[in-house]
Amino acid sequence: MSVNAAQQYHTNQVHFLRVNFTFANEDETISLGWVPAGASVIGGGVVVATAFNSGTSDTMDLGFRNAGDGTTADPNEYATLLDITTAGVIVADELATAGDAYLPEGAEITLTYNSTGTAPTAGSGYAYLTYLVDNS
Repeated sequence: MSVNAAQQYHTNQVHFLRVNFTFANEDETISLGWVPAGASVIGGGVVVATAFNSGTSDTMDLGFRNAGDGTTADPNEYATLLDITTAGVIVADELATAGDAYLPEGAEITLTYNSTGTAPTAGSGYAYLTYLVDNS
């Protein structure tokens, strides 16, 4: 695990990770980056700038992998099958019940974009995750 890549400022503030993606990332898992040990996930989702347009459906999951404490990866811990076929802000739908919102040894945050039907020809946006760190 690349702990040095985890983002943590010394002041009390909400931290975030963000990554752009497009229809060209179809069926890929993309890293947003790492949260440090002791991070608590408090928000996330996707901002769709241009609607994704595959033949049947376009969805995005938000989760984690490579947890420092060995917690099993969960690619949809924070959001599952968010519909990204309409432009706008779509909030992560599973934060209230996420069992791994607190990451004692940090983890890598990921998004997975999936489409079905004919291949998409349009779609762009960015996924984000907000978190608190322990500065005590």
